[in-house]
Amino acid sequence: MESTFSSPAEAALQREAGAAGLLTPLADLDRVYELERIVGFVRDLGCQRVALQFPDQLLGDARAVATRLEETTGSKMFILGDTAYGSCCVDVLGAEQAGAQALVHFGPACLSPPASPLPVAFVFGQRSVALELCAKAFEAQNPDPTAPVVLLSEPACAHALEALATLLRPRYLDLLVSSPALPLPVGSLKPDPEPLERFGRRFPLAPGRCLEEYGAFYVGGREALPDPDLCPDLSRLLLGWAPGRPFFSCCPDTGWTQDEGAQAGRLRARRRYLVERARDARVVGLLAGTLGVARHREALAHLRNLTQAAGKRSYVLALGRPTPAKLANFPEVDVFVLLACPLGALAPQPSGGFFRPVLAPCELEAACNPAWPPPGLAPHLTHYADLLPGSPFHVPLPPPDSELWNTPDVSLITGELRPPPAWKPSNDPGCLALTPRPQLELVESSPAASFLSSRSWQGLQPCLGQTPVTGAVSGRRGIAIAYEDEGSS
Repeated sequence: MESTFSSPAEAALQREAGAAGLLTPLADLDRVYELERIVGFVRDLGCQRVALQFPDQLLGDARAVATRLEETTGSKMFILGDTAYGSCCVDVLGAEQAGAQALVHFGPACLSPPASPLPVAFVFGQRSVALELCAKAFEAQNPDPTAPVVLLSEPACAHALEALATLLRPRYLDLLVSSPALPLPVGSLKPDPEPLERFGRRFPLAPGRCLEEYGAFYVGGREALPDPDLCPDLSRLLLGWAPGRPFFSCCPDTGWTQDEGAQAGRLRARRRYLVERARDARVVGLLAGTLGVARHREALAHLRNLTQAAGKRSYVLALGRPTPAKLANFPEVDVFVLLACPLGALAPQPSGGFFRPVLAPCELEAACNPAWPPPGLAPHLTHYADLLPGSPFHVPLPPPDSELWNTPDVSLITGELRPPPAWKPSNDPGCLALTPRPQLELVESSPAASFLSSRSWQGLQPCLGQTPVTGAVSGRRGIAIAYEDEGSS
């Protein structure tokens, strides 16, 4: 019975964690990981301790790359392979613990600014691109040579965009090439005019032009990708691009193209549903999904103020990478909001799904701020920094006496009329969650306690003073699947 429906009990105790094997031939390490450029980066800074951050899928090459860099530069290399949150963010905390003076990030990156200043070099890799096939696919999808189009790509294909634009520019007059928004070298001057930065990319727009005028041609992904949520970078672009503008994706290997307009509509519909769930929620769980991205503390305080202004209660949870098992421990929470980088907030959810929906900060802003969205705002914001003061997209909360708080609102999910929020400023003594009782006791009126009191089973009863005192005895030995005293069956 045991071997039929499960693995043997001894397998869990005897299993050993194996190290990943070498993924890239030694002869190709210099080209794939751009080691010559990294050696120049380390020597220019004069660093003696350098952190190398690898995602899980590249850890097999980490030892060979670190050894090669140590032999060439003479500096000490530290491998960061177990990030607490997403591997796309720069792990400045891990680098500081190792005493590193610089960091090299390998693999896909969100390019979010780190919380603390640290010299960082990015290595995206260079995926091969069939330029002729991609150029023919572009011409097939854009027959009008005067239509404005932006060339986009996944980070590993960014090296080929200029070459692709060279093939297209003799015919297409209004072609814009984006580039990754890499941090500028220390001491360098900003270009004038400064290009627009959005979606982790730079767009060299001409004066008087705006990004909402352009269609998009994205080079990246796989042919016939079954679900675009598997690529957070593409999902971010589809959500943030201006509705109504054409958006095509192209496989760099075969030139196979797909119109992403329908998929973008489905993603936006899903986000509107999450906004409705947030409006119906009474208890919100704020998940700390990053500690190394700039302004994350300010964003957390902003989200707490939002929930308080909307009459909701919030809990801040630091759980590392969220999983269904972790979040299921908080059944009193109606929705969770993941405070993470743009790629982390749109990362694909596990196949089992979460017990409660997981939102991005933009959805909570739309649900709790009655003044949202500002006039003329077309894109769906994916980075929490766009919601904070100083951003052109920041919308302050209306004053307590504003009529926006009393606007009738009907839930599109339950069909019931939502009550207006009890707006209370943070310095109001009435916002303290302490309720006096006649017996001069003080108890906290928390949603978690109310949820627990409504359950039929509330856990084991302590029965203080009712249990006789006995000596300690030996308990059962083994694991739950097969204790030693159960025998073999």
